[in-house]
Amino acid sequence: MNPNQLTDQLGLFLDVLESGSFSAASRRHPLTPSAVARRIDSLESAVGSQLFVRSTHAVLPTSAGMAFAERARRIIAELQLARAEAVSLSSAPEGLIRIDAPAAFGRRHLAPVIADFLLLYPGLDVQMHLIDSFIDMAGANLGKVDLVLRAGQLADTRLVATPLASMVRVACASPDYLKRRGVPNHPAQLNEHDGLDWEGLAPPFAWKFEVDGQMQLHRPSRIRLSANNAEALACGAAAGLGVAHLPTWLASEYLLRGELLPLFCEHGLPPPECTGIYALRMEQQIHSRSRLLLEYLKTRFSPVPPWDLALQRQFARH
Repeated sequence: MNPNQLTDQLGLFLDVLESGSFSAASRRHPLTPSAVARRIDSLESAVGSQLFVRSTHAVLPTSAGMAFAERARRIIAELQLARAEAVSLSSAPEGLIRIDAPAAFGRRHLAPVIADFLLLYPGLDVQMHLIDSFIDMAGANLGKVDLVLRAGQLADTRLVATPLASMVRVACASPDYLKRRGVPNHPAQLNEHDGLDWEGLAPPFAWKFEVDGQMQLHRPSRIRLSANNAEALACGAAAGLGVAHLPTWLASEYLLRGELLPLFCEHGLPPPECTGIYALRMEQQIHSRSRLLLEYLKTRFSPVPPWDLALQRQFARH
């Protein structure tokens, strides 16, 4: 098995572990659920141990599977780093990379990674533009940016998208709010609660929950605060205004500090959306320095994003 095949096999295993089902994992690969199941069977035979317990409702990791997952994550990270280092050693990269990203994600997750990247490659420079609205790469700004990061649904098929991280959304509220109003035990009970919601165009997976194998829409009955900015919703939820349905890349820091408590997460994080966080570029030959940055971003943000990995560890302790 070559390094790329090994990375794909271990990545598939981690996708099944994270999503809790062969069907959900298959949506992130060009595979059918039955093909995913066969590959997991093959991996278990190669490892010599059962990694998952299958049932009609979920695919749950065994203790051996959880231990193997830690190894798998380290192996994938090492292979990706080795690939990136091989590229860098073939020639000393130089020049400027211009990158555009959402402000909230850029401040929390991208900026620290870019700093580490620049320390690894002294000949490279990065011009990072953090905004709350996205530029039109196919329009007047063509040529002014090398990569654009986007989170969520992709509509512009003229752009080449490189997946960087999965997107998971969690319903959450502050401890004070839940003490006052009670803890909903099922998404359908959200109609008895106050909430915080998007103003105008909401993300396509907002307030959608998997119930009995189907995605269902359940929203709070009264919206105390609406905003066109996810950070404003997180702040309002932490202040005790109600329930918010937030991406984990934003909510994780509040959840880890206990300022927000997750809802409907008795079996771990919800499955990832079929959308994610992507790096976009025009459909043309990518410069080697931009490709180097893409490889580094994939190393740092996949197969399981660090913010989700931290939450998984916290859930496991409880």
